Amino acid sequence: MANRTDPSAKSIRGTNPQNLVEKIVRTKIYQNTYWKEQCFGLTAETLVDKAMELDHIGGTFGGNRKPTPFMCLVMKMLQIQPEKEIVIEFIKNDDYKYVRILGAFYLRLTGTDTDVYQYLEPLYNDYRKLRRKLPDGNFTLTHVDEVIDELLTKDYSCDIAMPRIKKRWTLEATGSLELRKSALEEDFEEEEEKEENDQVDGMDEDVHDRDYYHGRSPARERERDRRRDSHRYRDRDYDRDHDRDRDYDRERGRGRDRDRDRDRDRDRDHYRLRDEKDYGRDRDRDRERDRDRRERDRGRRRSRSRSRSHSRDRDGGDRDHKRHARSISPRRPDREELKKKKEKKKEKKDDGTDHPDPEIAEANRLRASLGLKPLK
Repeated sequence: MANRTDPSAKSIRGTNPQNLVEKIVRTKIYQNTYWKEQCFGLTAETLVDKAMELDHIGGTFGGNRKPTPFMCLVMKMLQIQPEKEIVIEFIKNDDYKYVRILGAFYLRLTGTDTDVYQYLEPLYNDYRKLRRKLPDGNFTLTHVDEVIDELLTKDYSCDIAMPRIKKRWTLEATGSLELRKSALEEDFEEEEEKEENDQVDGMDEDVHDRDYYHGRSPARERERDRRRDSHRYRDRDYDRDHDRDRDYDRERGRGRDRDRDRDRDRDRDHYRLRDEKDYGRDRDRDRERDRDRRERDRGRRRSRSRSRSHSRDRDGGDRDHKRHARSISPRRPDREELKKKKEKKKEKKDDGTDHPDPEIAEANRLRASLGLKPLK
């Protein structure tokens, strides 16, 4: 029951006024202790006392996203929906700045585009300081005009999405809103009038000076001629001194050029000697490197010839061994063994087992095992 909207409240932008706050933030507000203890049973008259006790603004803060008392009072105003005259009195309150911000925030959520621009733009001239609680729980310093600018230009403020409103120039084009008049416009007009008056006074002084110089006396003319002659003599003396100084500078420049050439020759000789020393040192180093390379090549050739002679001696011994082995003739077989071999060959030929046809040779072997004559 404590969280329900007033039955007599009108729907705003086609929905329940409390639905202008997101459901997650709305649930956090319903579960907050300040909402349950301090906002229960508040009316439009008693709400002012709670608004006067505010000392900071902000949305949600901390790890569990606790809502600030400012957000709870905004939610209570959406729930009870106070009359428009009460909200305007909140905005026009100069004594309590947090009451003014509370009314401006509620009007930004529920008011029409014309009312938002009409009642919130004059607050741009309020530069009083405000305390604002950040999402991490720390406080920061801001001003009333900065909060109003955030309400008119940003999409989010105090963790609540602001309803979209038309641009000011669109309302001016349709005639719904008058042109904005700056509070500094009168000061600008005074400055422009002062500049115009200064320009007029300067023109009058120029005209007076011109008339005065047109009517000069002869004594003043003689004084002017005398000064002009003195300036001419002074210029001539200055030219003479300037020519003398220029000649002196020219001579000094020549001496400086000679000194510079001498220093350049000395530096060139120094660098040439140093280059010759470096060249001799590099040449000695190259000679030592070539000598070392020749000694290494000579050592490699000696070792290669020595290994070649060893391999040649080894190959000669193997050939002698083979020659000696070849000189030994094998043992000759006896005559009886030769006769036996010939008889065996004859027997094999008589059996017919060596016939070129493999089938006939196989049949002859079978017949020989049975003691029959071979096939021809």
